Amino acid sequence: MDFYLFVFSFASFLRLALAGIATSASAYGDILLNETDTAILLSNDVISFGLLKTNSSIQNLTYENVSLLGTVDGLTGQAYTDFPSNTFTTTGNSSYEIITGPDWAGVIFTDNDTFGSTVQRSWFLHASEPGIHSFVRLAYYNDTVTNKGELGESRTMFRPNGGPWTHIVTNTEQWAPLPGAVAVEDEVVVQDATWYLGFTPDDPYVIAESDYFTKYQFADNQTNNAHGLFGSAPNNTTLGAWWVINQKDTFFGGPLHGDLMVDGIIYNKQSTNHGGATNPNITNGFDRTFGPQFLYFNHGNQSTTLQELLADAEQLADPSWNADFYDEIAPYVRGYASSSIRGTFQANVTLPEGALKPLAVLSANSVEFQNSAANFSSYQYWAPVQGDGSVFIPRVKEGWYRLTVIATGIFGEFTRDDIIVNAGEVTSVDATWIAETAGTELWRIGIPDKTAGKYYVFLISGRVSTNVVSFFLLGEFRNGFERDLTHPNHPAKYRIYWGAWDYPTQFPNGVNFTIGSSDESVNWNYVHWSRFGPTFIRNETITDINEWQINFELKEAPSAGSIATFTMQLAGVETTAGNTDVASGSNPTVPVTPESTLNLKMPKPLNWTIQAYQSSSCGERSAISCHLLRNKLEFTGSWLVEGWNTFVIVLPFDAPVYVQYDALRLELKETSANQRDITYDIEF
Repeated sequence: MDFYLFVFSFASFLRLALAGIATSASAYGDILLNETDTAILLSNDVISFGLLKTNSSIQNLTYENVSLLGTVDGLTGQAYTDFPSNTFTTTGNSSYEIITGPDWAGVIFTDNDTFGSTVQRSWFLHASEPGIHSFVRLAYYNDTVTNKGELGESRTMFRPNGGPWTHIVTNTEQWAPLPGAVAVEDEVVVQDATWYLGFTPDDPYVIAESDYFTKYQFADNQTNNAHGLFGSAPNNTTLGAWWVINQKDTFFGGPLHGDLMVDGIIYNKQSTNHGGATNPNITNGFDRTFGPQFLYFNHGNQSTTLQELLADAEQLADPSWNADFYDEIAPYVRGYASSSIRGTFQANVTLPEGALKPLAVLSANSVEFQNSAANFSSYQYWAPVQGDGSVFIPRVKEGWYRLTVIATGIFGEFTRDDIIVNAGEVTSVDATWIAETAGTELWRIGIPDKTAGKYYVFLISGRVSTNVVSFFLLGEFRNGFERDLTHPNHPAKYRIYWGAWDYPTQFPNGVNFTIGSSDESVNWNYVHWSRFGPTFIRNETITDINEWQINFELKEAPSAGSIATFTMQLAGVETTAGNTDVASGSNPTVPVTPESTLNLKMPKPLNWTIQAYQSSSCGERSAISCHLLRNKLEFTGSWLVEGWNTFVIVLPFDAPVYVQYDALRLELKETSANQRDITYDIEF
């Protein structure tokens, strides 16, 4: 036993001896395990921690002789799993099983209530690794009450009480100092989990990031590989604590689903309805194991940056990392899919012209990937489509899948169902994505990318071999990915509290957008509010902003038999149902209504009603992409006239609702078919 292990072991025995608690110790390679009446203590040559027997919480965690969680005070000072929606609960009287191997040890805690619910929490320590492997299993077996409702939220949290931490880190772009104690003391609540800190202008967070702090601004989508906390120790080393998402296949919602990552607490969200996400119904027979994920700790010298420690953590976000170890413990982790039941998927995809950042997604068969939780046994995978059209996804659990391909710049998506992946085999697919079209494109607003704001540089023309190239910059939607240049971190504006960007000041005459002359980054906001305010800087509510106008000019009138198609892709809509599927409040559904006020001979509005189950709290929760929706509204081209035409997109007047547009376009198809007035919607 080296000195560090001796110090930990001796300190543990001394503490327990003073408390009058008997202990026993065993070694498994580099792992030392002590059991007391109340806790199970695990350590290797770099970390040590205790697992509370009653509820599986991690306490007294040290790394490199530094306490990372601090002292326990209520729920702080611990790492634990909880269920805010109370669909699952823990009784505080867990049973446990200690599992050991030649160079690892683990503890599986099982908590059963009297109604058929099981919460199984597993922690494993492996060899000399500076981290802890984590699994969560939720199960429900009840023949009498067969439906328990939606899962809601399940999360595992690293929740320190003090400690060495100085910075919050979501990803390489989004990070900030933690607000200091004085700033927190002087904070003003402006919204749920959102504070104004501007009364302490010298606070490091306020200087670097914003006058506002909200946990929502540190969210990310499921392409995130690691997120956590950064700090410094008294011995002049820098420290990092990270949830490494090395396997994402047991989550739901696909790569675009976003959620809170870190706010001083580091979150590992197994399931959630945030952003309007679909989450599973808990019915008789529900049995789901989430994980593994890795709670990882690292350090550097005093000049090592948070980006360097984050990059080190992200290297472990690979499903093949530690696969042999996971196979070794698989017999003890019920529900984990070992290598023996996994295969490989590969594809060759022909993309439409102009497709940027193409991504291939495997998800629940016959279900749109953001709604994959409708099949609680489904798994999910994704990978970029390479420049030659190839896609490679290893370690796919055997089963039936839908293949979806999405890309920036292309409306719609490619889907193919009934993809079969067999264990130990390679599944190969050839696919050709033909971009959807409804005729000649007259105009578009925005770049279809599943968000309400992005900047992209497009190659117009050129010969790369001779370095003769031309580019232009498309800016999309004010206050979205636009950077706040008033603070050194330059955070994307959408991440900051929405009330910081005073819509009535920025758009005193509302949105009146003219195709060909208006600038999307100036004249089109990232949120279409029905009403605005009150906010911290505005006491009153502005209510005459529910109508947005689009003006466009046609050189000639379409023929009588032509068909026009108005496509709307939305990055999110909030009705009063919020993130739930419950039809509640004054506006549980929201009509989004294009109609005409000038020249356009529209005898009646085009109507699209957003349902309660399609709602998401997006913009007000500092998000740019939530529950995605799209619709095609067809009408006879004879409604359009030569000269100027105007669409007005109308939301209910003075209602607590809003829309975030991804992209809009108008197409025209000359046809001899009879005039039609057809509306159909498609949910992403």
